[in-house]
Amino acid sequence: MKITFHGAARTVTGSKHLVHIQPDKKILLDCGMFQGMGKDTLTLNSEFGFDPKELTYVIISHAHIDHIGLLPKLVKEGYKGKIFMTTATSDLAKIMLLDSAHIQESDVEHINKQRERDKREPVEPLYTVEDAENVFPLFELVDYNQPHKIDNDVELLHTDCGHLLGSAAINLKIKENGKLTRITFSGDVGRYNDLILRSPDVFPQADVILMESTYGDRLHESPIPATDKLLNYIVDTCLKKKGRLIIPAFSVGRTQEILYLLNRLENEKRLPPLDYYVDSPLSTSATDVIKHHPECFNKEVQKLLKKDEDVFGFKGLIYTKNAQESIALNDLKEPCVIISASGMAEAGRVKHHIAHGISNPNNTILMVGYCEPHSLGGRLSAGAEHVTIYGEPYEVKAKVGVIQSMSAHGDYEDLFQWISCQDIKQVSKLFLVHGEYDVQIKFRDWLLKKGFRDIEIPSLHQEIGLGSL
Repeated sequence: MKITFHGAARTVTGSKHLVHIQPDKKILLDCGMFQGMGKDTLTLNSEFGFDPKELTYVIISHAHIDHIGLLPKLVKEGYKGKIFMTTATSDLAKIMLLDSAHIQESDVEHINKQRERDKREPVEPLYTVEDAENVFPLFELVDYNQPHKIDNDVELLHTDCGHLLGSAAINLKIKENGKLTRITFSGDVGRYNDLILRSPDVFPQADVILMESTYGDRLHESPIPATDKLLNYIVDTCLKKKGRLIIPAFSVGRTQEILYLLNRLENEKRLPPLDYYVDSPLSTSATDVIKHHPECFNKEVQKLLKKDEDVFGFKGLIYTKNAQESIALNDLKEPCVIISASGMAEAGRVKHHIAHGISNPNNTILMVGYCEPHSLGGRLSAGAEHVTIYGEPYEVKAKVGVIQSMSAHGDYEDLFQWISCQDIKQVSKLFLVHGEYDVQIKFRDWLLKKGFRDIEIPSLHQEIGLGSL
């Protein structure tokens, strides 16, 4: 048995890990798209590093695009097997992949207009809406904490990991040549005090663990002060400076957390009377899906639902309905709050809002989640004084704020709490994935001090044999 790491290897996007079982069985864990990697992004997404037609199964941890975004390309290039995931992940994945396909088609249409003017050959999108729709019949739904016999040699168990609606750690029992090997892939581990979702579950004892490490070098602040911090940014930007507060936010998860905090402020009678725009069709669809899965909410939200039937709604909330309404936001004279995707500010409508508002010192761009360092959001968070957007240079005059406590990724204490259910002596191999390399080195050193032994940080496309564990 061996594992090859075709994504999220010394970086935080493109999650793809391939388990090879003798003689010719191959199980792909996640099929994510690389995001925010600058000029290398397209190249990284163009080549899998394996033949999709040779895969036996695909198992998905959760519905973020960096974990599912290349499924349409995988099926387009010949994969015909089942794709295992939770029900909530399936509901989110459908809208996420259709949205991603629309973006692929739209971007290529724009690029090809330029190429036609330059008398160059047109290019094709990674995949189309039709390609995305071809993925959905392959979805095989599994419940949390219910062992699922995939075949005579492989048993699957999904355990909640509290990162996103429907997110799960993937636990496998694999028989090879009469020997049983237990493999767990964390997916992305959430917070143990998440605003909305349940805390991560304990998971069965494993021999081999693939563990995310996004925030393996830091501790988050408590999420509770995020309410007051968000209010402070609204007051400072919209009430005092009469500007607009632009919040790049991932459509699934982060947008709903912001809406939940704004709802809380209204319930506490502290929400300023402004217009609050959600300018993202995907965010609108995702919020509807999330409302239909209250079983994934934590006890506090379940309790609140008994008094407030819509914990994501409040006075002043406006969802834009089309591109025309989105464009019209640029002409508004009144102060307002605009919540729009993408969270890293690399694509989508928020990029236009940032371009329109970045040169006004009365405005604020508020980052509320992880940003890959090379992304526009990452550069703004790092204090860049000049940025290029759509090929045009901009001086950063708007205030740039960051609320780190809203991350959906666990910090190193959350990560260690997740793995602490394991008997360290029985864990023969621990792989750190989904993290920046310098962070992973620090996290590895910390885990070694905690007693874990064989810890590797695989590089892209590296193949590692598991040998006799």
